[in-house]
Amino acid sequence: MVTIEKADRIKNLPPYLFAKIDQMKGEMQKKGADIIDLGVGDPDLPTPPHIISALQEAARDPKNHRYPTYSGMIEFREAVAQWYQRRFHISLTPHTEVLSLIGSKEGIAHIPLAFINPKDTVLVPDPGYPVYSTAVLFAGGTSYFMPLIKENHFLPDFSKIPEEILRKAKLMYLNYPNNPTAAVADRSFFEEAVKLARHHQIIICHDAAYTEICFDGCQPPSILEIPDAMDVAVEFHSLSKTYNMTGWRIGFAVGNPDIIAALGQVKTNIDSGVAQAIQIAGVTALLGDQTPLTEMKSIYQERRDLLVTGLKDAGFEVATPKATFYLWVAIPSGFSSTEFTAHLLNEAAVVTTPGNGFGASGEGYIRMTITVDKERVAEVVRRIKNMNF
Repeated sequence: MVTIEKADRIKNLPPYLFAKIDQMKGEMQKKGADIIDLGVGDPDLPTPPHIISALQEAARDPKNHRYPTYSGMIEFREAVAQWYQRRFHISLTPHTEVLSLIGSKEGIAHIPLAFINPKDTVLVPDPGYPVYSTAVLFAGGTSYFMPLIKENHFLPDFSKIPEEILRKAKLMYLNYPNNPTAAVADRSFFEEAVKLARHHQIIICHDAAYTEICFDGCQPPSILEIPDAMDVAVEFHSLSKTYNMTGWRIGFAVGNPDIIAALGQVKTNIDSGVAQAIQIAGVTALLGDQTPLTEMKSIYQERRDLLVTGLKDAGFEVATPKATFYLWVAIPSGFSSTEFTAHLLNEAAVVTTPGNGFGASGEGYIRMTITVDKERVAEVVRRIKNMNF
């Protein structure tokens, strides 16, 4: 019998967090349980109709059936630049400072391939989106984890990173508004990050997928608003969360033209770009009617308030998030994050995500999403209040 041996990068890869959750959920569903899934951050609201119509029209045009350009249609990149100007008052050159992506995850995962050699160091938030550390692993680099803790408002404390690490670091991932903690960073934090990165010649990769899911008058900034940020930073954005287009797979990277060009060079050798019909629909999303976004935020805010109030009434410690569709919930004593996730699933048929699945500093928390309708949110609250801890 032939032995099939996986590469070391696969052997060293932890199980993908959400795949494990799907397995647990499937086992409960086989038992007939009425599962309410607050685990994966996948919007339940539909893509706005005018975006769907734009796709339908573009898909009928044979010129959109061929290979797209690697870096993206200039019309889409121009739309991104217009959107950034309107939203953040940032001027971007579409040809050199904007790159289309097959969802922001693709660019986030590929960028270490452009800059990281074996054993190079990358600064990674902990807890954080698992793709950051996986991307570093695939590139042969080493992750240095920056703890995000409540006492520091879930922001990395740069003063606690050893100087020898800063000297070796070539790249740093940041993500605000944050997944999983829902923390929001202000301009002063980004100013500190840019100053650090310029001093130590570190590339900043800012994952800004949740800037538009915001409440209570909060307007999360772009890192590119900071003076000199273009010297060191790129920002990843996505239409997935902003326009409920997770399944469409379209996003973009913007920022320093040399960094954008290097990421584009990786993509040229790996993929063939985003389908043109989807890019045309993306133009409509970015430049068309924004009313659905306002309506979506209102729906999320109603759900947020219902779940936060219910959890607090049940005795949980949870902050009211100003952005994202996540709640970062401290778990009762006597449980690990994984144990409490299993307890919620077994006793209440509610799927959540264990905080330690996002990194060691996530221990003691679970992440809940508000991507189910308010009736189901109310049912979650009812079930949790009836549980024994």
